[in-house]
Amino acid sequence: MRHRKEGRTFGREKAPREAMMRSLAESLILHGSITTTTAKAKELRRFIEPLVTKAKSSRGSEVSKRRILTSALYTDKVVVKLMKEVAPQYVGRSGGYTRITKIGNRFNDAADMSVIEFVS
Repeated sequence: MRHRKEGRTFGREKAPREAMMRSLAESLILHGSITTTTAKAKELRRFIEPLVTKAKSSRGSEVSKRRILTSALYTDKVVVKLMKEVAPQYVGRSGGYTRITKIGNRFNDAADMSVIEFVS
């Protein structure tokens, strides 16, 4: 039974599921918006918003924040872009950094598709 278990599994084991979230997060940070299924977009929101909050926080040193973000993401290029370009846009905002817009169903398998993007 799934009583009180949060999050979606997407029919994957833990490691592939985490790798998928890291990859989607990196694509979102690099490109600003991505098109994916609605379920993945909603789960990505739960993954990416705490990272943006950590990147913009004034507590802790730059080195400690960079190490925490590097442990959650794959490459330093993405961590630098998150800290230098994305996070400073949201200094006055206390949450809700992303927007999910439904765009209809995918032609192939009729999966519900959405665009997830950073709020301007």
